[in-house]
Amino acid sequence: MSMIFICTTGCAPPQPAGGKRRSILFVELITTAALALSTAVAVTAVSIGMARAAVIGSVAHGDGAPLAIAIFMAVLFSAIGGLTALVARGR
Repeated sequence: MSMIFICTTGCAPPQPAGGKRRSILFVELITTAALALSTAVAVTAVSIGMARAAVIGSVAHGDGAPLAIAIFMAVLFSAIGGLTALVARGR
């Protein structure tokens, strides 16, 4: 085999078809829209849950235990997220 034959058949990367690139962009657009919609639904659900829990209202009446538990859990979740970020940064 000559070098000319090898380089003309195996050296060039395959060119994607125009339709395939368009379909990939369409899938990415749909995925981004779905992520935005699910984030909006999650924010709405958390807001409704906070309004129904009335944690701030119970603190005003002298019972600070629910707020203390909520703050403890928020700090715990933040610490877990920070630890995960530190471990993943090393990879």
